Amino acid sequence: MNFHPELVKIGNRAKHAARRLAFTGTEEKNKALLAMADALLRNEKRILEANAIDVVKAEEKGLKKSLVNRLKLSSEGIANISNALKDIVGLPDPVGEGKFWTRPNGLKIQKTRVPLGVIAMIYEARPNVTVDAAALCLKSGNACILRGGSEAIESNKVLAEIISVAAEGSGMPEGSIQLVTMTEREYAQQLMKMNKYIDVIIPRGGAGLIRTVVEQATVPVIETGTGNCHAFVDKDADMRKAVSIVFNSKTQNPGVCNALESLLVDEKIAEEYLPLIGKKFKDYGVEIRGCEKTKKILPDVQIATEEDWGTEYLDLIISVKVVKNLDEALDHIYEYSTKHSEVIITENYTSAQRFLNEIDAAAVYINASTRFTDGGRFGFGAEIGISTQKLHARGPMALAELTTEKYVIYGNDHIVD
Repeated sequence: MNFHPELVKIGNRAKHAARRLAFTGTEEKNKALLAMADALLRNEKRILEANAIDVVKAEEKGLKKSLVNRLKLSSEGIANISNALKDIVGLPDPVGEGKFWTRPNGLKIQKTRVPLGVIAMIYEARPNVTVDAAALCLKSGNACILRGGSEAIESNKVLAEIISVAAEGSGMPEGSIQLVTMTEREYAQQLMKMNKYIDVIIPRGGAGLIRTVVEQATVPVIETGTGNCHAFVDKDADMRKAVSIVFNSKTQNPGVCNALESLLVDEKIAEEYLPLIGKKFKDYGVEIRGCEKTKKILPDVQIATEEDWGTEYLDLIISVKVVKNLDEALDHIYEYSTKHSEVIITENYTSAQRFLNEIDAAAVYINASTRFTDGGRFGFGAEIGISTQKLHARGPMALAELTTEKYVIYGNDHIVD
């Protein structure tokens, strides 16, 4: 395949940068991260001006309000991004971690963490991902190639320039952080096949983007997941907790992958519970798409279609189904889950343990909001995405998940008999 000359240049620079970053010390990387954090604050005006252009264009195109909100930056948001870089400075460097043992013949073996190499990120309208991804890659010794969506291109160009200049000014190799500014789809497709230059691709965005990358890439992919997240309100649930947790999971930030999309309610408590959560949702502007049993209790709801049970809305919409019991809830989640985050709300220990043991997802909760599935809230610092696959990494992906392992063997004239 013939790659665009600019992509080849980016790939070559990234490969050379990755070679040096692999043995760059923690202190040097932290110095660069602090310089990046300070540079963002100094350039706040430039960032906000560029972001305003993206927001206006997004609104003119008629993007959903939830997506526009994800795109917007503010002074507080830039400060938070800067602080996230400082938080990464305080996290342990995974490179070089490992264990050491000696075989009976005296051969010494070390298993140690090393960077993946060159990581390409393909993502959508969240400018903060540009900085988070670059910072996590740098701290874990990887070069990164960033390809954001056209919706955030002006914001991303300014952010990438600011942090790359700051990193290189602090001694990081040229090409450690690069942005692909060509937003046409064909260049993303080329990027997915640049095995000579890229070690792994991480897509972050909606179901369509992730599916496209998984299906078209020849470069290995770490699949971050779409979030068709479920809450099951068990017959033994505490009503107050059930209203609080479900409402928070759906409305705290509806445009993200760990937001609640589907609610299952045990029929034994449906007539008591649904009017409570239904009023909260109605007052907040949440559209409910429910089953026939739900509509009998909440007459104003729209009847859900088969498609609704599998939809990640990323909006103030939720599907609701009344189920016979825990067994039916488990069957429904097994059928429609994207294996991201699932929660049971119950005071019954046996039901809770069954849910934990039988649900196959990256994060499984008892009596807590699905919005906690996040690297920062888990104590990892910033994250590069939530992996829903089972190979290499699962759940919030932070520094350790951006490394692999190699074996270092120390011998003294050891040969195999």
